[in-house]
Amino acid sequence: MKFSLLLLVPSILLAQSYDLVIRNGKIVDGTGSPWYGADTGIRDGHIAAIGRLDSFAAKQTIDAAGMVVAPGFIDMLGQSEESILVNPHLPSKIYQGITTEITGEGGSAAPLTDAIRAADRAAYEHYRINPSWNTFREFFARLEKQGMGINLASYVGATQVRRAVIGDGDRAPIPAELARMKALVREAMLDGAVGVSTSLQYAPAPYATTEELIALASEGARLGGIYATHMRSEGDTIIPALDEAIRIGREAHVPVEIWHLKAAGRRNWGRMEEIVAHIDRARRSGVEIGADTYAYPAWFNSFSAFIPPWAHDGGDAKLIERLKDPAARARIRKDIETPSTAWDNEWDEIAGPEAILLGVVQNPQLLPLQGKTIAEIAKLWNKDPIDTIFDILIEDNAATQVAVFGMSEPDVRLALQQPWVSVCNDSQGTAPDGLLGREHPHPRAYGTFPRILRKYVREDGALTLPDAIRKFSALPASRLRLADRGVIKTGMWADIVVFDPDRIADLATFEKPNQLAEGMQYVLVNGVPVIEHGSMTNRLPGKVIRGPGWKP
Repeated sequence: MKFSLLLLVPSILLAQSYDLVIRNGKIVDGTGSPWYGADTGIRDGHIAAIGRLDSFAAKQTIDAAGMVVAPGFIDMLGQSEESILVNPHLPSKIYQGITTEITGEGGSAAPLTDAIRAADRAAYEHYRINPSWNTFREFFARLEKQGMGINLASYVGATQVRRAVIGDGDRAPIPAELARMKALVREAMLDGAVGVSTSLQYAPAPYATTEELIALASEGARLGGIYATHMRSEGDTIIPALDEAIRIGREAHVPVEIWHLKAAGRRNWGRMEEIVAHIDRARRSGVEIGADTYAYPAWFNSFSAFIPPWAHDGGDAKLIERLKDPAARARIRKDIETPSTAWDNEWDEIAGPEAILLGVVQNPQLLPLQGKTIAEIAKLWNKDPIDTIFDILIEDNAATQVAVFGMSEPDVRLALQQPWVSVCNDSQGTAPDGLLGREHPHPRAYGTFPRILRKYVREDGALTLPDAIRKFSALPASRLRLADRGVIKTGMWADIVVFDPDRIADLATFEKPNQLAEGMQYVLVNGVPVIEHGSMTNRLPGKVIRGPGWKP
């Protein structure tokens, strides 16, 4: 009998050995609970054990003494569907601790048609991408073949299916076209999309009626998806925009996510309390609605958002034609200079051209202007600021992106503090070198999550560390029904970050954005280190995360 037990001991030890053990860490598990001390054992990409594991064998150990061990951060709105094909390691993401990104803001990687490929040719050429896929199934297969540094999921964009069926025109779909749009949503959900998204400030999205959006969101809801939206207005008419999102949630029977919640424009500073109360009332009425934020006082969007929706009818080529036509140009100028509640007039929302910072351009001749304000460029060109906007759009084929300083810090803070608000980067993954390093992005591309830990947790005390980690992990995972991620718990995928809470910090600024965050000692994606001893390992363990409607 004793002999049999001795034979059994090696097999027990073998069964309880681990690929990696994180020892001596302060576990902040993602639920909002206080930290506790324990080791974390990882096997086959999953968390296999939590407790005292010093007597068990491990192929690799990490000493996390004095450091926090937390779930990997989930970016509720990234924009990496193209940049991940340029640099699959996505350094700007992993140095923040982001292990999973959800992308697809109104536009999405699929469905893709020859007409969309032709219309967007300049963007694909800018990134030297061959858009060889048509469906999400094909796009996801390409990502898996290539490999990627983080996990990635995507919505199917309502704008994308609209463009695939009726193009960029300002008209409603006929019944047969709407049926085709719904079929494309269903196909995308079966291919693994996590829901339906809208970006209703950017043409051709504003041309869609609420009824059209309800039809598409309902199709996604039938296969377990959620509805995420960049609303029609984030400024003067934000309450009616919220009401539309709430109506879509109620009538489509779908959870609603409000992307990058804000009170935009100086006239609206101080309205976040009203906005929060409006969402709280909807939640009490039974609508499952939440939001996210990137917690900076400036947003970053297409420069063409400064142009009224009618001028976008037919797409970017038609917009540029109108900007070159004196009569159409004069009409566009008049609309920009006239306050209106018919569209989010960003020119009317800001203090002046010094509040607009030129970010990413595609025309190489405009690269020296990146990082300058429109006021500075107008002076340099000896032009009126609005004419400067028009001429930049012409020179850059309407592809320019800008930072717009239009939010107040108290509103930003109040939004972040709400228990139903998670965090988004709202930026593509990028890198400080190579093709992506030529761009001048919003600093949130590199700094969102570390900035919250530095500013709002460590310096200001607006959030506790467990609160912040919950907003980065368990909260977004629950919103997206990711039952196997977002919490440090046995059986979960081992997306894990290890960092010193006293050192974690963002370095990116509006003047010098291409700077990686500091303080992440280890970042594990599916149990594999992509950051180790504070340095990138160049491994690509990320997975495509498919939604509940996926059919293999």
